[in-house]
Amino acid sequence: MPHEVEPAPALPVPTTQQLLPRLRAWWELSARDLPWRSHDVTAWGVLVSEVMSQQTPMIRVVPYWNLWMEQWPTPAALADASSAEVITAWGKLGYPRRALRLQECARVVVEKHGGEVPSAYDELLALPGVGEYTASAVASFAYGVRVAVVDTNIRRVLSRVFDGEENFGGATTPADRRRAQSVLPADTDDSVLWNQGIMELGATVCTSTSPQCEICPFRDLCRWRRAGYPGMGTKPTRKTQKWKGTNRQVRGIVLNALRSKALELTGVAPSLSADELAQLWPDRGQLQECVVALDNDGLIEILSDGSVAFPR
Repeated sequence: MPHEVEPAPALPVPTTQQLLPRLRAWWELSARDLPWRSHDVTAWGVLVSEVMSQQTPMIRVVPYWNLWMEQWPTPAALADASSAEVITAWGKLGYPRRALRLQECARVVVEKHGGEVPSAYDELLALPGVGEYTASAVASFAYGVRVAVVDTNIRRVLSRVFDGEENFGGATTPADRRRAQSVLPADTDDSVLWNQGIMELGATVCTSTSPQCEICPFRDLCRWRRAGYPGMGTKPTRKTQKWKGTNRQVRGIVLNALRSKALELTGVAPSLSADELAQLWPDRGQLQECVVALDNDGLIEILSDGSVAFPR
């Protein structure tokens, strides 16, 4: 009979109690100094940062967040702004419908919550443009609620450290949320630090393609590292979206042209004539398709003479 090979012993699963002190020490030394992490930032400031950071690197968000909070430091201030002001201030953050949803959210906060961002998870989740991730992030980071925050970075770290497996992205599942909740520290203050620290670790050290395991505070306890990085590089965590020549590029060109006029003509409602529009993109059919889509999304208005402007 062939010799039976003994299976390799399972690597021990680390515990939250083992990891938390290491994470705290690393966070205090290495966390980025982002403005919305200041102790005096309001829940509104946290909410704005989370909406702006959706599908956008945090480092790009900083200047926009600073200007936004200077202009609209409260939900009431944003609720009273014009759509044109809001879309102009969004700049090149991308996915500009988020700007209008954030203003819609501000108006609901004013109308239903007296101008104060609610602290309860269910009330946050009911706000326009706020999903499960944003609701949990605001509850945890702004109000210190013990709730698991689950984003791509957190899922990656938890999967690697506790399961010894690569995480390939995709939509967050109920299983992902149960896993995150199961390892969340019992102490409320510790849970906030855990959420912030694990997210920051995934964003700066335990990255998808170039993990810096040599400086990771979990390096000797991480099951993925000890197992030899299974799945590393076999499949991307997110497909790269092409940009050049797409409708997204054309939409951005139209909005940027309007923003430029808005910044030049302070106090005057900017517009682009039909001739100015035609010069923005050579494919007239694609350009018209994108203009109509922007109008349908409420980001511009098509005027009777064929010119376009920001919504009033």
